[in-house]
Amino acid sequence: MQEELLQLFPSKRQAFWRETVALYQDLQEIRIRLDRPVLLILGGREAFLDEGGEIQDKPDSAYCVGREELEEILNCLCCYSLYAYEDEFKQGFLTVAGGHRVGIAGQVVQEGDGSIRTIKNISCINIRIAHQIKGVADKVLPHLYEKGQLKNVLIISPPGCGKTTLLRDLIRQVSDGNRYGMGRCVGVVDERSEIAGSCLGQPQNDVGMRTDVLDACPKTQGMMLLLRSMSPQVIAVDELGGEEDIRALRMAVYCGVGILATVHGEGLADMAGRFQWNHMVQEEMFDLFIILGKKNGKPIIKEILNKEEAYAAFVGWKHDYNRLSGIGNVVSRAVYSETEECKKFTRNPGNADE
Repeated sequence: MQEELLQLFPSKRQAFWRETVALYQDLQEIRIRLDRPVLLILGGREAFLDEGGEIQDKPDSAYCVGREELEEILNCLCCYSLYAYEDEFKQGFLTVAGGHRVGIAGQVVQEGDGSIRTIKNISCINIRIAHQIKGVADKVLPHLYEKGQLKNVLIISPPGCGKTTLLRDLIRQVSDGNRYGMGRCVGVVDERSEIAGSCLGQPQNDVGMRTDVLDACPKTQGMMLLLRSMSPQVIAVDELGGEEDIRALRMAVYCGVGILATVHGEGLADMAGRFQWNHMVQEEMFDLFIILGKKNGKPIIKEILNKEEAYAAFVGWKHDYNRLSGIGNVVSRAVYSETEECKKFTRNPGNADE
């Protein structure tokens, strides 16, 4: 993985980046700004590089990248075929070999209708280092199945708490099969190329043997495409954004397709202002809610709630679960704080996939 990461930089400058790449396990971001110090995010802290590429804690005498070198790095990241990444450029990022995501900033060029045509004169590059953590979902899996049947799952998480890392491993294990259920065909709508980390359409992360990926496709359109063309048993999406996404998920549920989804939020109550939660309650779209957060600055799994607990907590029926239709056995609330799965889950806090 380190050598693969090193290949993202021009060969004549790889010696300069070698010490940075050697810190791969803790490396989260490499921020390169024109005529300003190169900034690294290592395990949640800032670090800089000197003229020889050695790590230093302060920006004093830190190395600054000039225009020619910045353009050379960008060309190398694009495999010297900038035209192949034109569509990604107008989104402000591209995904490169290894699943690493490269954000760019510079001069925006607009179309006549105000849409973005491309970004030129790029002056800022942010290489977000992808870390796939296999097995991070191991302790969550028992809650996902009931008699071998997969539940519809919603992961609720603030930014930087590991929701995409958890979702990715759930996809892999659901796709390949596990001790709780047989393998299923999973369709992934990877709108931001963060789940599969696809490069030129090919997933760079292991998302399972039965997984089909629609890369860089809007979620609403992608879910409909998958339903029509790939006959998925499960659809997975990251970061639900609005009512259109919910309507597409509703269609998938009506078609008998399972759901693995994530959404930004601090908890259940945070969903009320952005989604028609009452309709979701009545339709029972989700069976399981995994709520992530942080403890001592590191990501943890705070709660795992079944639909009865989640819906009752939200609508105020805390002592009368039977008022909800389709009540089954209430699963005890699972709180993970100091358990082994959390230690594994927090091994790379704040990584690029979050």
